[in-house]
Amino acid sequence: MRIPFIAGNWKMNTAVAEAIDLVKAMRKQLDKVSNVEKVVCPPFVSLAPVKELLKKSSIKLGAQNLYFAEKGAYTGEISPLMLADLCEFVILGHSERRQYFNETGEIINKKVAATLKAGLKPILCIGERLEENEAGKTEEVVAEQLKLALTGITAPDGLVIAYEPVWAIGTGKAATGEQANKTIAFIRQNIAKSYGDKIAQEIRILYGGSVTATNAAEFMQQPDIDGALVGGASLKATEFLSIVTQTAVIKHKK
Repeated sequence: MRIPFIAGNWKMNTAVAEAIDLVKAMRKQLDKVSNVEKVVCPPFVSLAPVKELLKKSSIKLGAQNLYFAEKGAYTGEISPLMLADLCEFVILGHSERRQYFNETGEIINKKVAATLKAGLKPILCIGERLEENEAGKTEEVVAEQLKLALTGITAPDGLVIAYEPVWAIGTGKAATGEQANKTIAFIRQNIAKSYGDKIAQEIRILYGGSVTATNAAEFMQQPDIDGALVGGASLKATEFLSIVTQTAVIKHKK
């Protein structure tokens, strides 16, 4: 049985002091919730202090990005080796990275490979734009993104996938639970074709895109949705805790 997974992507929000306050505001209550893997992904500058706060906690830590080289003349970049002792997960392929920083499928593939080599676990984001969705190309787009990202990856140990339709990220316009589940089931079928049924049934696939405490239950009730990658709502301690708690209750009943 797949353990539900809720990750908070703080994006470019919170100074170090704010990150510390946010963790302090929800750590105690989050630790009380079992049967859910809980991850927070603050900005790079807060990884070290947040790691200290999370010692002896059930909450895990993730980074929001990395560069695929281990070291070198890449001013401003963060390598997998720099993150290996700080966190466990790394968000890769987020639509904002694709859109604003021109990350291609090939670049994301190099990042996935580098992440796995360093013993880190990728949270790989894939998803279609609004015009692609309206043109009925959702499955075509996510299949191609998945193929490019995982080219040459023979053992996707620890891989988590997040289906994030671009038109739903930060817009307040979430997909319906049924829509999201259909696409996630399709993604799982593609994983099965590449890696076999066993791995396909083990890999956790999340929904992301305007997930809130209000609509979380709709997604968690779906059989193929294993959790959520939460954006704006993860910056509010009570909202994030509610999403985690609802997930634990709903998935545990199943």
